[in-house]
Amino acid sequence: MKTTLDHTSVAHALLPVIGWDVGGAHLKAVRIDAVGKLAVMQVYCPLWRGLDALSAAIDQVLTEFSVSAMGHAHCVTMTGELADIFPNRAAGVRQIAGLLSEKLAEPMLFYAGYQHWLSLPEVASQTHRIASMNWLASIEYLASHVGHALFIDIGSTTTDLALICNGEPKVMGFSDATRMQTNELIYTGVVRTPLMALAQKIAFQGQSINLAAEHFATTADVYSLTGDLPMSEYSAETADGADKGLEACARRLARMIGRDADDAPLADWQALAQAFKRLQLQQLQLAIEQHLAALTDNTQCVLIGAGVGDFLLAGLAKQLNMAYSSVNDFMPLAQQASGSAQRLAAVCFPAYAVASLGRGHA
Repeated sequence: MKTTLDHTSVAHALLPVIGWDVGGAHLKAVRIDAVGKLAVMQVYCPLWRGLDALSAAIDQVLTEFSVSAMGHAHCVTMTGELADIFPNRAAGVRQIAGLLSEKLAEPMLFYAGYQHWLSLPEVASQTHRIASMNWLASIEYLASHVGHALFIDIGSTTTDLALICNGEPKVMGFSDATRMQTNELIYTGVVRTPLMALAQKIAFQGQSINLAAEHFATTADVYSLTGDLPMSEYSAETADGADKGLEACARRLARMIGRDADDAPLADWQALAQAFKRLQLQQLQLAIEQHLAALTDNTQCVLIGAGVGDFLLAGLAKQLNMAYSSVNDFMPLAQQASGSAQRLAAVCFPAYAVASLGRGHA
């Protein structure tokens, strides 16, 4: 998907920048040209199938942007080093950076944490500073725009949570391992998460039923049936390789409780989807409450939502008596865009952040 939007308030000339967020399942890219014109794109990129998938995705982005890799500054962040084609994360960072060096052009900078950038020759010796830092690019960008916030980015696979206090990041972990320990990184998302990861039992037709520990269905099926996820954002393959229509989503959900879709009307499968939604909301609420408990005064703390799953957050904020803002409220280059363009910019926020932060360094 691609959206282009305009902003004319940037008066001085700058080298066009492309921010790249290389994930394990998607490649996200944001281009900001010399006068602030913004283009945003997300490409499904199953990196676990090999680096050829990433190579093809980069070509697709450049083609859709109608630009050459030359004449741009390229600012990169990544989480794709976790893909199981790599023997470890360090090798993943090096191999991804190597491919980018072949596909793109200098100047190229790699985001290496708060206020730090690395050039391509520095990557090999400092992979630990680059691996899975896209969330921190988001926080660094937001911290210059808001004083007190809990930022939550619900993606297709994972959810990032991070506090901002007095205009500074207030986080406990910087690696995936420590962030998972502190509920700053939760492996739950609204597209690719297997439903067996949400619970072992679920209510259906007034009974508690064990869930199959099989990859029969994903959260994209749930949110398609609840009406929260449009077809355009079901941006991954289905669990069974079949289509993404409501009947197919119901069929996959039914398998999770040992049934067939024709055992009950569609309304019952939609009710089951709502039950799965409640389970995921409970998981998120517990994490949010843990972070708010660390604050001495959370009355000024606004919940800022981003990602493809941000539709879950406004209701959670209301339930927790918190003010809520979309990350779009803090993206001046996107504020003049159409609703669909703003939506995609919020989904690709780490790429927007790394492009914006990198403009002053490239």
